Amino acid sequence: MDNTQLYSSIAALPDALKNEVSDFVAFLQQKIKSEKKIKERKFGCAKGFFTISPDFDEPLEDFKEYM
Repeated sequence: MDNTQLYSSIAALPDALKNEVSDFVAFLQQKIKSEKKIKERKFGCAKGFFTISPDFDEPLEDFKEYM
């Protein structure tokens, strides 16, 4: 469907449905903007956000009887 056919189809709708189409178009535009924000993230943006304790690789006390 090209732009002319799309415009003709929308123009033939009642006013209430035209408002719904307008709301849907606004929703799609907002969705596109939010997708662009996700792509702008850079590698290493969470550096320092997570920490691992120095004894991370040590055996747990709960499993000593099984070792």
